[in-house]
Parts: sequence; C-alpha cells; structure tokens
Amino acid sequence: MRYLTTAEVAERYRTSESTVRYWRHLQKGPRGIKVGKRVLYPEAELLRYERALIDGGEDWGLAS
Repeated sequence: MRYLTTAEVAERYRTSESTVRYWRHLQKGPRGIKVGKRVLYPEAELLRYERALIDGGEDWGLAS
C-alpha cells in the first residue's frame, strides 16, 4: 500500500498543505494516520474520499 505525505496530498488536490491540515482539524477530507510525528494518507483512503465526493456522500462536494 502506498502512503502519501501532507505535501503530496496538497499537490494532488492543488491546494496548500495548511488547507489539508485544516481539513484534518475539521475532520473533513481524506483521513490520515499518524505515524510518529507525521501524518500519512493511504492512497486507498484518497480514492475512497474521491468516490464519496462523486457519489455525494460527503458534506463537501465537487464544484459545479
């Protein structure tokens, strides 16, 4: 399984690292796991989150 850093997630979603951290603070966005002091995001979780957005199952949707 591949894990992405906060920087890689920010790049994937074309946003800043602080935005990804803010999503985590609000418990929105893809769920990360804490490994020591780092937060990593399983690639499968990013795919799950994207599918939920497309299906309308998340509070935050895609722009129309």
